[in-house]
Amino acid sequence: MKADFLLLGVDGGGTRCRARLCALSGRVLAEATTGPANLRLGLEQSFSAVMEATAECLRQAGLPLSQVRRIAACLALAGASEPTNLAEAQAHPHPFGKMIVTTDAHAACIGAHGGRDGGVVVVGTGAVGWAIVKGRCFRVGGWGMPISDEGSGAWLGCETLRRVLWAIDGRVAWTQLLRTVAAGFGDDPHAIVRWTQTASPRDFASLAPDVFDYAAQGDMAASELVRLAAGHVDALARRLLDAGSERLALVGGCAPFLAPGLSREIRSHLIEPAGDALSGAIKLARSAVGSLARVA
Repeated sequence: MKADFLLLGVDGGGTRCRARLCALSGRVLAEATTGPANLRLGLEQSFSAVMEATAECLRQAGLPLSQVRRIAACLALAGASEPTNLAEAQAHPHPFGKMIVTTDAHAACIGAHGGRDGGVVVVGTGAVGWAIVKGRCFRVGGWGMPISDEGSGAWLGCETLRRVLWAIDGRVAWTQLLRTVAAGFGDDPHAIVRWTQTASPRDFASLAPDVFDYAAQGDMAASELVRLAAGHVDALARRLLDAGSERLALVGGCAPFLAPGLSREIRSHLIEPAGDALSGAIKLARSAVGSLARVA
């Protein structure tokens, strides 16, 4: 029966996969975090992270793995906005009683505004803007590295390494940020190039904390990068305003560091998010159960 369903919300990005298991009433039973679940990294890797997080949630809740059949799951995964990725994920075998797949940005938008109209700019490993206005979804950016995701943690890491190479070439002045990052590669530009050939967005984003730390200390290269990143985020937010979104939320690991650099106009539209992507995913999972699930 529908009343027996459990709700699972999953927020799968380029750095980590978070899952939240709830009773149908909305009471949180467990939460778990595993590795990256971006569909662009591969369908099997993404679902492996999802299932690992699911198993851990069931374990924490004191439920056997067989109870996965009771779960109505919303998998909100980075990369699901690409039609082929989405179709493959929707067709992938799964043990859930019900499963829907959407993008992490969609779930973040629903969570941030509690299901009301509004927009969100997610700035974590990647960067994307999403808005829901009068029942329609609008998306801007978030096409993935290396061609997109400007302003994100991965973009900051990539741009930092670019400037390290510029400094080695003598094209820009060294700063402490650039020297620190270069030292991590043995001051060898060839080591940097070799690393980038196999590095994931998560790997690039691992350099972002250094950028924020050195920017706080006044490092010129770091400060310039934070300023440029905030400009890219500002542009994403502006497009969401143009789409008719009056309320905006800025979320993701990079958000607190970039918010002060946004324009005054954009900051005037910012609201504190009502919830996160997991909240949105749980709401979508509940909608998948059907009318008997509408108890909250």
